[in-house]
Amino acid sequence: MRLIIYIKQVSRIAICLFAGTTVLFIHTAKGQILPLNAQYFQNKYFANPSMAGINSGLNINASLRKQWSNIPGAPLTQGITLDQQLDKVGLGVNVYNEKAGGIQITKAVATFAYHLPINGEDKQLNFGVSFGTSRERFDRGSIQNSDGNDPSIARFNDRGYYADGDFGASYTSNGLNIEATLPNMRSVLRKDDSNYADKPTFYTAISYKMAFGSGMDGVNLEPKAVYRGIKNYKNLWDAGLNANFADDKLSVMGMYHSTENATVGFGINYLKSLYIMAYYNTATSALKGYTGGDFEINLRFNIGKK
Repeated sequence: MRLIIYIKQVSRIAICLFAGTTVLFIHTAKGQILPLNAQYFQNKYFANPSMAGINSGLNINASLRKQWSNIPGAPLTQGITLDQQLDKVGLGVNVYNEKAGGIQITKAVATFAYHLPINGEDKQLNFGVSFGTSRERFDRGSIQNSDGNDPSIARFNDRGYYADGDFGASYTSNGLNIEATLPNMRSVLRKDDSNYADKPTFYTAISYKMAFGSGMDGVNLEPKAVYRGIKNYKNLWDAGLNANFADDKLSVMGMYHSTENATVGFGINYLKSLYIMAYYNTATSALKGYTGGDFEINLRFNIGKK
């Protein structure tokens, strides 16, 4: 009887160690993997609240990404944004959900942005602030052969929802565009979150739009460089190019990342109101040989665009 009890105790300890190692690996690696690719060109509101209402009409965006298809419990990410332009004001809602192994992260914020024209309507200073709630929880059922009564899991889940927010600013024009964001401000400012290594701490970007020709024969190019921070991890950079063809009906993009992987994307713009973009990320250098890449799709629908 004592032997059986001892074996059960050892088994539970092994399960907890395995689960903890898996969660640590997923979260550390996730900090190195890309954010939603749509934030680079197609839906900049994902990364910067000052971009809410930057385009006329009501914009509805939805993204879905499946990562590491060869690994059980691989991250699944969903993002939805709605933003509306009202003269110089932009209003928006940004909802993000990610499940990686047993960890699920949900964040929902409302956004207020102000767009200030300078030296003509083609140049603007934009400011935006988002405020809402976040929650992180652990799915007890994700640990097999366990009774799920680990007190550390209970304490983790008992934290419930907490207030969170983002601040962003940008300069936009027909050519030069500059962005800066402080996301997840609660995580950045509170010391009790210092044990997490998967939260972005800042996001900066610069791009320049160039037009060659017009109409169906025209080509629009936008090279872009991004520099971003991850809490308790080294800063990362991304660089790439977005190209639009055939009166902006077709789009191709490519990005290279300091994690030694690349992103390619292809999009179609239907009647200038429905936009579909598909992305593929190669595996980062740390995960090559262990997993396949990531696939993401983004849909954008615009109502009342001028």
